[in-house]
Amino acid sequence: MTTAFGIDIGGSGIKGALVDLDKGVFIGERLRIPTPQPSTPDAVATVCAQIAQEFEIGEDIPIGIDFPAPLPDGKVPWMANLDQSWVGKNLADVMEQKIGRRVHVLNDADAAGLAEMRYGVGKNYSGVVVVTTLGTGIGSALFVDGTLVPNTEFGHIEVGGKDAEKRAAASVRKKKNLSWEEWASRLERYYGTLEKMLWPSAIIVGGGVSRKHDKFLPLISISTPLVPAQLRNTAGIVGAAAYAFEREH
Repeated sequence: MTTAFGIDIGGSGIKGALVDLDKGVFIGERLRIPTPQPSTPDAVATVCAQIAQEFEIGEDIPIGIDFPAPLPDGKVPWMANLDQSWVGKNLADVMEQKIGRRVHVLNDADAAGLAEMRYGVGKNYSGVVVVTTLGTGIGSALFVDGTLVPNTEFGHIEVGGKDAEKRAAASVRKKKNLSWEEWASRLERYYGTLEKMLWPSAIIVGGGVSRKHDKFLPLISISTPLVPAQLRNTAGIVGAAAYAFEREH
């Protein structure tokens, strides 16, 4: 069995699990610890170290950590859901100092996308594939023939003169009490704009709301196939683990 360890850092919780990379599933249970408040680099890294220690991970098992911000050159350029003291920090350096060993880091949407491409519906598509996560905002991951192009922010493209995620995120549907039809109309404008930018072979739609894909995806009419994601709440951890293994092999 090929194994790696993944940690998923979120605004409300930090989760970790051992992953069977042959199948893309957890080995045993995941461990979740609430994100510390304030969520400073030292506090968050301490929790990540605690999670890693609980699993007694061997030195031969790679560790991957996903994070809710883009990471150009491993550094945090801006921060939305954690403490602002993260800005300018090198994520891997912060984590390695606490965990005491090498780690591999990537954006959380990229991790979810990687899991979907390796173990979910993404396996069925080649060429350009976009994975989006509909939630508080809109996360994105871009792949070309299965290779990740990291740190895209397609949730922030301009649609109708506005930031796309401010019109079409799942949180907007709830906040504005939009019907599925009304929300689908906004998503159609968003995905139609994305289509004209990239002409992908598929757009995979993830995030928690993808469980209800039958209520809105059939209402969206664009040329590119819109495909519901298969991996949902496991995707971040699985993708982070897979990324770490691929970086070391």
